[in-house]
Amino acid sequence: MELVFISFYNEDAYEETVIDILKDLGYTYYNGYEVERDYNNPLFVDDLSNIYTINNDASNLAIETAIKAAQDFGRDSLKTKNDKFMDYLQNGISVNYWEDGEDKSTLIKLVDWENIDNNIFTVINQWTFIEKETKRPDVVVFLNGFPVVVMELKSPVREDADVSDAYNQLQKYMQVIPSLFNYNAFCVMSDMAKSKAGTITSPEDRFMEWKSTDGSYETTQWADYHTFFEGMFDKTRFMDILKNFILFSEDGKDSFKILGAYHQYFAVNKAVSSTLEAIKTDGRAGVFWHTQGSGKSLSMVFYAKKLQQILNSPTFVIVTDRNDLDQQLFTQFARCSNFLRQNPIQAESRKHLTELLNNRQANGIFFTTMQKFEESTDVLTNRRDVIVISDEAHRSQYGLEETVDSKTGKIKIGAARRIRNALPNATYIGFTGTPISRADKSTREVFGNYIDIYDMTQAVEDGATVPIHYESRVAQIGLDEDVLAEIDERYDELALEAEDYAIQKSKKQLSKMEMLLGDSVILDDICKDIINHYEENREFELSGKAMIVAYSRSVAINMYKKILELRPEWSEKVKVVMSGDNRDPPEWQEIIGTDSYKKDLERKFKDDNDPMKIAIVVDMWLTGFDVPSLATMYIYRPMKGHNLMQAIARVNRVFEGKEGGLIVDYIGIASALRQAMSEYTDRDNKNYGDMDIARYAYPKFHEHLADCEELLKNFGYEYKEFFGDDNSKRSKMISTAVNYLQNPHNEDTKTEYLKKSLLLKKALSLCRSKATYHERLEAAFFESVRSVVVKLEPRDGKLSVKEINEQITELLHRSIKSEGVINVLDIGQEVSLFDPQFLEKVAAMKEKDFAIKILENLLNDQIRTYARTDLVKSEEFSSMFKRIKDKYIKDNLTSIEVINELIDMAKKIREAHEEGNDLGLTTEELAFYHAISLPENIHDFYDDKTLVLITQELTESLRASRTIDWQKKEKARANMRRIVKRLLRKYDYPPKQMQEALDKVLAQCELWADEAA
Repeated sequence: MELVFISFYNEDAYEETVIDILKDLGYTYYNGYEVERDYNNPLFVDDLSNIYTINNDASNLAIETAIKAAQDFGRDSLKTKNDKFMDYLQNGISVNYWEDGEDKSTLIKLVDWENIDNNIFTVINQWTFIEKETKRPDVVVFLNGFPVVVMELKSPVREDADVSDAYNQLQKYMQVIPSLFNYNAFCVMSDMAKSKAGTITSPEDRFMEWKSTDGSYETTQWADYHTFFEGMFDKTRFMDILKNFILFSEDGKDSFKILGAYHQYFAVNKAVSSTLEAIKTDGRAGVFWHTQGSGKSLSMVFYAKKLQQILNSPTFVIVTDRNDLDQQLFTQFARCSNFLRQNPIQAESRKHLTELLNNRQANGIFFTTMQKFEESTDVLTNRRDVIVISDEAHRSQYGLEETVDSKTGKIKIGAARRIRNALPNATYIGFTGTPISRADKSTREVFGNYIDIYDMTQAVEDGATVPIHYESRVAQIGLDEDVLAEIDERYDELALEAEDYAIQKSKKQLSKMEMLLGDSVILDDICKDIINHYEENREFELSGKAMIVAYSRSVAINMYKKILELRPEWSEKVKVVMSGDNRDPPEWQEIIGTDSYKKDLERKFKDDNDPMKIAIVVDMWLTGFDVPSLATMYIYRPMKGHNLMQAIARVNRVFEGKEGGLIVDYIGIASALRQAMSEYTDRDNKNYGDMDIARYAYPKFHEHLADCEELLKNFGYEYKEFFGDDNSKRSKMISTAVNYLQNPHNEDTKTEYLKKSLLLKKALSLCRSKATYHERLEAAFFESVRSVVVKLEPRDGKLSVKEINEQITELLHRSIKSEGVINVLDIGQEVSLFDPQFLEKVAAMKEKDFAIKILENLLNDQIRTYARTDLVKSEEFSSMFKRIKDKYIKDNLTSIEVINELIDMAKKIREAHEEGNDLGLTTEELAFYHAISLPENIHDFYDDKTLVLITQELTESLRASRTIDWQKKEKARANMRRIVKRLLRKYDYPPKQMQEALDKVLAQCELWADEAA
């Protein structure tokens, strides 16, 4: 049964499976090859008539004007066109038209959002579209005739094609048939094992799985394709996604199209339901806890969008506790203003907030800090459709109780009580990236219980975030236990927001801490160690971005000066990012700069290619600031609880190749980390309660190192050869190990080695500072071998020796600081199968299995080319290649004999390649010539001149008669065969005793038709 599956369950079969799922969900299906249509039009015109049905009370002229507008986007970029269409799709098209002698206007809907059954859902496979090239996406989903989803599927049983190939194919489509994507809501790529969705601007690592059909994601480490397609394409859910969970985030110069993730979709809908219930009852909608980095601020945007429609334009008051948080969240909403269909406004003062809210009956998204509620107890509005959204709701920020100052008798009202007094009938919801403390009853009193929890474990499993790891460097800088005890005893940042007497006491304590932690000797040691740790372990990790969290503003300035004193060439590499004060000395002001300067630093730090790599911060950038490639944070500031967890989450963003974020501790935050993690879910504590690389990543590194040693123990060389200073010996070691793995008898070992060595590479990226020089060198050896072996399994059939050598040289330079050049093959140019000198060098290699693999790859590449274009040569060379490989595997040929036969075959391919030049034929014509001249004695009947003439006429006739999709239409194929036979009869071809030659010529014509189309 399994063999049958492998043989027959190919890409076409999987395509049918996906279509069957959509048909079961109520989608109408058509085979794209059978749809008669204009191939230059990406729309399914038959379904467009439904726009008239949806807008049955509108003028036909108005509808025609709208449909025309939906097809005429001018000469803008694909993103701009797509943005415009998404607005049309979600909100309708406002049209002006002249009818009955007057100028009229109306709104034409492309979708009936209220009545799902009034829309037409269609799925079509093999949808041919012609623009810059002719392309045929696997599956397209149409909504009322508009191609809103494009799917690229890959065979579940082909090892050489997976979702990455599907992603690359989608990117290619956007380049050569961009007009199809004017209407694209999102794209899907799937190979059955993995199914992911993303937008036209999503990088591959931001295409995400959809892991639920009901909002449960406790047991979804991976999602099967049924869950994906049923989860996203259930008609009700599909419509909800299109309307409320797709947006463009625009920041002026650029824009990104965002598709809500499954955890956002289900949580937002829960929050909306909870809010509607709270409006009717006690006004407590609950707490929305989604771990840092999982898109909390965008979830707020989606939440506001849905409630706007359901509540008929409510007013939102979004409350933060700091100006920088207010600015960050406001910026996110401002980027999504088109989606929200209104611009958010920041309240500049209590008076301004009052003006914004007072007597307002609808709409408004207003941002404010809690401090603006402290100036008065006036009621701002009694409306019940005011929604107060609190960002990071925690006990330290909210209190319902009144307290009395024992000295003055003055009553102090808690912040939450002030907001309640100002907005007595509002509904309150809290959004947080960290859990509410079990002891924090105040937050629950204000907001209620959890609406939804999306914890760290699920976020990592889903690829929404990466795990965080911890390394202590306290011992390296000599900060003794007594100092750590004093820090732990004296520093309690919650006191900063406690009662007045506690604040005064705290200020005195903190001034002492300033003297202790700002000591020049300690700072000198810390800066030296940070530089050393960064250069030796983190400088080449991803983009090299790192953040230093300083104890205070003065400490930040002094660290900056010390680092530049030690590394004067780092003036562009390291910058200070912190708030300024008018009382700052001039030299500080020059370092801190203006607001526009800090904005420029933000841009530079977010640019992976910018020379600014290290940011020294105090408070700024520690919440709501995302740089995906940021992988390292050096902490020299005591932090606790949610503030600590928010800060370290700066390094948990997803980025290609990022194994995890690393926290390097210079202040002793280990106990604070454990305490903060104790508030997380049980499985978070189990999986991430201990982030220490010494207890997690480093042992894993040792385990993978031992695995690699075991797998290569028989390859014939002592590892000690690699640990000297001779680069030629290192090169020899690498190529010899590769040679061992390329032996056909070691195929299983090679497969296992590639897995284990990749795990070794990932583990080392986190614990390089713990690994000894010998361990790092050995890991560099294993990674070099892996790099070459992977390059010898190229996805596109092309191999560049120069590229291999450059990569390994760079790898070893980073790992062991070697300045020598590692030239694995001692060849510097690009590889060419038709270069006799290259073939001679490969033949001379001592590592014969390595040489065989190189030749195999190059020959395979040529055979694959022939398989698409030249039937005769494809069969000839495939048979020859198989015969050589079979004898090699069965040990009937020595390695040297195999190399000689492969090189001889390469020469034959080169001769075949050059044959067209001698005959004056193009590559396309040469394939027909090979088919026509195949019969053994054909030259007894025709000379070369005649055969060439037949070839050229045949090619020209086929070109002239070709129609779109003809290779799938039997009528068109029959016509092609008639054309071929008629032309061949003109030349009395084939001779009577060679009738089978006609079959071969017709087969070549079929191959040409398939490839040309």
